Amino acid sequence: MSDLVQRLTTLSKSNNAALLTGILRGIEKESLRITPDGELSQEEHPKSLGSTLTHPRITTDYSEALLEFITEPLGDVKALLQQLDDIHRFTYANIDSETLWVSSMPCMLSGNENIPVGLYGSSNIGRMKTVYRLGLGERYGRLMQTIAGIHYNFSLPDAFWEHLHAEEQSDLSLQDFKTQRYFDLIRNFRRYFWILIYLFGAAPAVCRSFVRDQEHQLEPYGDDKHSLHLPYGTSLRMGNLGYQSAAQEKLIVCYNNLGTYIRTLCNAITDEHPDYSSIGLKADDGGHKQLNTSLLQIENEFYSTIRPKRTSQSGETALNALADRGVEYIEVRCVDLNPYEPLGINEEQIRFLDSFLMYCLYKDSPATDKQEFHNVLENQTRIVARGRDPELKLLCGDGERDMRQWATEILGEMGAAAELLDQAYGSSEHADSLAAQADKLENPDTTPSARILADMKAQNVTFFRLAMNLSQAHKTHFTETELSPEKTREFEAFAKESHAQQQQIEAQDEGDFESFLAAYYKQYQGCSGSPC
Repeated sequence: MSDLVQRLTTLSKSNNAALLTGILRGIEKESLRITPDGELSQEEHPKSLGSTLTHPRITTDYSEALLEFITEPLGDVKALLQQLDDIHRFTYANIDSETLWVSSMPCMLSGNENIPVGLYGSSNIGRMKTVYRLGLGERYGRLMQTIAGIHYNFSLPDAFWEHLHAEEQSDLSLQDFKTQRYFDLIRNFRRYFWILIYLFGAAPAVCRSFVRDQEHQLEPYGDDKHSLHLPYGTSLRMGNLGYQSAAQEKLIVCYNNLGTYIRTLCNAITDEHPDYSSIGLKADDGGHKQLNTSLLQIENEFYSTIRPKRTSQSGETALNALADRGVEYIEVRCVDLNPYEPLGINEEQIRFLDSFLMYCLYKDSPATDKQEFHNVLENQTRIVARGRDPELKLLCGDGERDMRQWATEILGEMGAAAELLDQAYGSSEHADSLAAQADKLENPDTTPSARILADMKAQNVTFFRLAMNLSQAHKTHFTETELSPEKTREFEAFAKESHAQQQQIEAQDEGDFESFLAAYYKQYQGCSGSPC
């Protein structure tokens, strides 16, 4: 019996598996608003949806046209998806003729100047959010701000951590123990997340307008002059066309413990960077072009596949929240929208993610060195561009491994985690999800990325037309059945209250924007920790 299986088996005894029924999950799902012609909406965020600064469920991310739907952290997967469904239905009732684009890679675009930046009002915090997005546009171009994805938030209950803390006889405080074990999970996630991109990547192609006047290695799709793709590609969003940064390539973020993680990111936020210094801090009219001239404006600019998270207080930096109170949950950030699912994600995928995260927690997780950090990035590059290539090999230690053999081994080891979760929930859903993903290893044509390319060929349509047809079909799905009057009133109340909260924030603002920024960045001076 392997150490991994033995650890999971121990948890399954004496009804300890029931501790896992307290797992909390949350979803943050992005979707572009598009016109009836399939172009990016130029309209401001609808007021009937509420304030993007303060609404708890509906906001925007980067572009004004990029909606972000945020669920509560919930313990029941079906309730989680139902809440996401409710948000979609209310939104559709308030965006008139517009449609939500269902793909991670964007609709037809006509250049940076036609990608509106998110607006959050006149308060200092609202201005900061907008200037941050202006800075992203200066640094990477605004095209990148039209890419959408799903963030999956996951936390284990205190009762589980108390049990594990006692079982491992740790001398750490309970919170420090939780933080350490979440970082163990994060390191393993980074080692193995490539399997998620293979299984769930759903962005192998893109409209040619996205790379207009850019260098790229994409290929035309047959005789289609409007679509570009990679024949074995899985998720262009996770490659160099998406949330990757040449400037960040030399940034080695250490995940061995909280202190090293905080120190690395703090330095990136406070140290000048030549490329961004040359942009300048302000425009000729005195307005800010970016928040600072460092490698990172804030923590969120580091485009990681997973983040340790702690709910921050108003005006508090994310790193300070982590430093003061430790890790509360983790945020998985490498999930594409599945254009075949109205919600972009389904229950089967969530069950698999839970099994995978439990596997990452319980599997041995040695400290990471610089070589492994670079191996992780190289494996990401390979799985994005060549994930379905039957000859694909990935870096492992000092050598290479056949991707499918390695993936088969991982899925085999995940069986114990799926069994444990099924024992906790009295079902077979986790094992069933694991079996469904194993089929994708045997039959790459059943992956979402392969299905998209196959449907483009079978239907003789462009990437844009396929995604547009699916977007319209999902719109019909959400508009055929109206949201209940009770739920409608609930969302209308959210919207009304969010506008009132924004007005209150603006009315109570003290000091000018420069003073606000200075006070905000002063928090980073307390960073501590040693290099990796």
